[in-house]
Formats: sequence, C-alpha cells, structure tokens
Amino acid sequence: MSETRLADHDLSALVDEWLEWAEVAERLGVSVGKVRTMIREHQLAAAVPWERAGQRVPALFLDGAEPVKGLPGLLTLLHDSGFDDRECIAWIFLDADLPGRPIDALRENRGSEVKRRAQALAF
Repeated sequence: MSETRLADHDLSALVDEWLEWAEVAERLGVSVGKVRTMIREHQLAAAVPWERAGQRVPALFLDGAEPVKGLPGLLTLLHDSGFDDRECIAWIFLDADLPGRPIDALRENRGSEVKRRAQALAF
C-alpha cells in the first residue's frame, strides 16, 4: 500500500488554527499586499485548508509580529525541492521522525535538524 502524498493530506485536520490574510497582516503590522508578497517570497506559506475557505496561513507560522524564526529558510528549502505551499504546510505539520512536528521544533528554536531533513528531500 502506498503512503499518502503530502498534497493529499487533509490540512484542516493537521493545522488547528488558520488565519485569513487580513488577520496575518494585522498581527504583523503590514498590509495584505505585503502578506501576499511574503507568501510569494516564501517567508510564509498559504493554502486552502477546506473547500470554499480561501487561502489561509497557519497561525503557528507567526511568532508575535514576525514569522517563526527559521520558517522562511525552511520554506525556501522545501520549494527548492519541488514542494508547493500545500505540501510545505503538510510536511511542516506532520511528524517527520523528529521528537514532534517540524513546526514545534522551529518554534522551540530547534530548527537545525528540521533544515537537515528538508535538505535531504532534495536527494
């Protein structure tokens, strides 16, 4: 039996809290246009978590008024490995043989191992 592809995971089940772009903009103190730019430049990632929801950003991607430390670099690594935003979010919120999920490691300033695992995806 084959493993579920990252793109096929139910993001609404993986991520507890989602923010609309306007909420992200408010928390970061920037415009919605800047949030769009941050997503395009892989500082943040957004996906449609459920049908008719519109694109949203996982709340755990924010740490106060900025993206979680290490998240932009990790997103760039994952995109360089061919992932789209939906796959990035799924990978970051799944247990990847770490002690916990990659998002938890990033939030606890333990991003080095997460980045090593992401780099290995390219091979």
